[in-house]
Amino acid sequence: MSVVESALAIIPQPYRDIAIKHRELVKFALVGGTTWVIDTAVFLLLKATVLEEKPLTAKIMAVLVATIASYVLNREWSFRTRGGRERHHEAALFFLVSGIGVAVYTAPLAISRYVFHLEVPQVSPLTEGIADFVSGQIIGVLAGMAFRWWAFRRFVFPDEDVRRQVPTG
Repeated sequence: MSVVESALAIIPQPYRDIAIKHRELVKFALVGGTTWVIDTAVFLLLKATVLEEKPLTAKIMAVLVATIASYVLNREWSFRTRGGRERHHEAALFFLVSGIGVAVYTAPLAISRYVFHLEVPQVSPLTEGIADFVSGQIIGVLAGMAFRWWAFRRFVFPDEDVRRQVPTG
């Protein structure tokens, strides 16, 4: 049983039928969850060590690492039957869309830090950490994923069923 089929099996009806109808979105969400873990781990590691004073730089680097994983997983799994472009054009568009996505992802963190001043010494270190996590890892990620879902389907992988494997025999 595939990962998607296993995930679908635990969803109660009638939601399972909706998930099956939107299988591509389920796969995209699973890839998003995987890359969220990568993004979060890299962000927190960098922010706690070498980039302690530069949270936006840490966030941008974390998103870039997660984006590389995202390209491979989305191309080969989430959108494996979609395409319509030569691979180098597809990759360039993927990274362009993802670059715009970096701005979408980091905007809530920038607003939190530099508009609302949710940073030490204006607030406690705990408040700063919570604000960074909520703005960067929850709000930013949700906004970025919504943008990327739309843009990937619209511009990067525009045509359906162009890479579908036809069984021989």
